[in-house]
Amino acid sequence: MRTHQFKLLMLLLVIMSACSKEDTQSIHDEEHLQTTQQSKPLSVDEINAYIEDQLNRNQTFDWKTVSDHMLWSAVYHGNSILTIGYGNEGQSFSEHRSAALETIKEAILKRVETSESYERSKESVVEHEIINVMDVKVESFETIKLLRQTKGVRYLEPNGYNQYHVSMTNRSSSGCDKNGDYINSAHYSTIAPNNAQVSWHFYKHNIPQAWNHSTGSGITVGLIDTGVSQSQTLLNSSGINDGYSSGRFVQKYGTFIDSNWWWSNNYDGPHDKCGHGTAMASTIAAPRNDNGMPVGVAYNSNLVAYRATEDVLLNDYHERKGVSAALTQLGNRSDVKIISMSIGYMWSIGNIKDAVKYAHSKGKLIFAAGGTSTSFTNGYGVIFPATMSETVAVTGVTDGTTYERCDVCHSGSKIDFTIIMEGHNNTSKAPPVLGFYNNERRYTGGSSVATATTAGIAALVWSKHPTWSRTQVLNKLKQASEFYPYRNSSFGYGNINALQAVQ
Repeated sequence: MRTHQFKLLMLLLVIMSACSKEDTQSIHDEEHLQTTQQSKPLSVDEINAYIEDQLNRNQTFDWKTVSDHMLWSAVYHGNSILTIGYGNEGQSFSEHRSAALETIKEAILKRVETSESYERSKESVVEHEIINVMDVKVESFETIKLLRQTKGVRYLEPNGYNQYHVSMTNRSSSGCDKNGDYINSAHYSTIAPNNAQVSWHFYKHNIPQAWNHSTGSGITVGLIDTGVSQSQTLLNSSGINDGYSSGRFVQKYGTFIDSNWWWSNNYDGPHDKCGHGTAMASTIAAPRNDNGMPVGVAYNSNLVAYRATEDVLLNDYHERKGVSAALTQLGNRSDVKIISMSIGYMWSIGNIKDAVKYAHSKGKLIFAAGGTSTSFTNGYGVIFPATMSETVAVTGVTDGTTYERCDVCHSGSKIDFTIIMEGHNNTSKAPPVLGFYNNERRYTGGSSVATATTAGIAALVWSKHPTWSRTQVLNKLKQASEFYPYRNSSFGYGNINALQAVQ
């Protein structure tokens, strides 16, 4: 009997041992399969499908939510560029980096160098000024996993990944147009001197009436866009003081780098090659000229224009770096009161976000476009950086009897103000502006022109009250808007009455 029981016990132990070995082998097989799978990057289609799903579900996307493997895959497909925001949470910038912050930065770089087996050089590490950000070359999946566990890392983003919707045509020409248009004479009025042209949409906001009180004199507006055309004399030093515009300046800078090499410093110059920046500059500050051409909202304001991006869609590493650099440089200028940005992207970009916070900390009033639909942004809500609390979001509406966003404009709870800039059921009725070339005009539209118009109105207010703070100017704009003291869920405070704002 005992012998029989002993045999049964031994048989049971053998079976259990076999099962245990099979389970262990199964676990090892699964781990091996997972390791093998993660040794290969996800495809661009797989990454984009995840991004698309997140945007459809949440109207936003954040690289913090993705797996280590997906982040590494995006870095792999993005020229191996990893952007690292470092410091304690909320420590977006530092004019004078403390020893503690330098220690954090050096510790992160040491980890990258060790994991990647290289010594830092200009081809492997690029540090940003003011904002606590650096770009590093990363090829190893292990580096991503290590950095995500490293103290002092605020965010990791694949800023070189520009493959989202890459299959769509005309990706790099978003918002660009250098061609002149025939302008319907019903879309403008003429004033002195010599039939200078005032856009029809200015009258919808009582801007010409506001000129009796302020023309923007003494206020400097910073424009971050695609630059200003060197072929449009009225927006260059030789013509900015034409007609009734006098005693002011225009300055042009370039922070956009045109290169396939992410570490390059081959700056592309200050001049527009797209047309969008020229149209925005015209809207804000074109002179009240004696050439019979369109005039800007704040025709006596100063203009500091940056070519920081190639087009309006910030989907390129050099565009993102160029915009963040322009923001920090404008933030450092005491004479610049207002920054206008009719550019953006579908989700937050860390280095631009940090730079916006820096410029805001310097008292700048930053206007950002709520979004103009292109083949990439169509269907999305308010876009970045207009989604930030540090910016003032603007969109365009039609001239109908009720609020209706323009054909390509975005709306939503983040919008602060609206500008009438399109005809009701008539998309061909848009604001006329100076063209890319001398003696040419063109139409412009979307939330882009709405943003530039609002920046111009803000310049009128600040010129009227030069000692005011950003908060006081912004409050005056709110008080002069249609819905104030209430806020519409899609259109913010609504249309601004420029005359009321300067009285």
